[in-house]
Amino acid sequence: MAAENQHQVPPPPGLIASLAGLAKNCLHLLLSRLELAAIELTEVRDTLLQLSIVFAIAMLAAWFAIAFGTATLIYLCWEAMGWKILALLAGLFAVLAVALVLWGRSLVRQGKLGLSSTMAELKSDRDMLL
Repeated sequence: MAAENQHQVPPPPGLIASLAGLAKNCLHLLLSRLELAAIELTEVRDTLLQLSIVFAIAMLAAWFAIAFGTATLIYLCWEAMGWKILALLAGLFAVLAVALVLWGRSLVRQGKLGLSSTMAELKSDRDMLL
């Protein structure tokens, strides 16, 4: 009879133990999602830092190129066109500025700065739970 008692399966855990196990699993899931979000935020931060440094240097170089190029163009065309060269360059730079702003907006709309992996995992978790 003692051998029979040793081979019996222990009784299933009660309601409180099951709820504690569920809470423990939910906590582990939440912690893993927070870790994923932290890793992605670190990557986004590093990318934004690199992007801002490259952008600042590019802007400085572009301003010098624009300034020297414009001064040279005005000097060369002043006798033939007079003040019209200034209006032409102002229009050209305005069109260029609008095009660059639209391009920047399209980059932001592509969602490269979002937390795509984290949001996908959270959505799949929500779908599984509901």
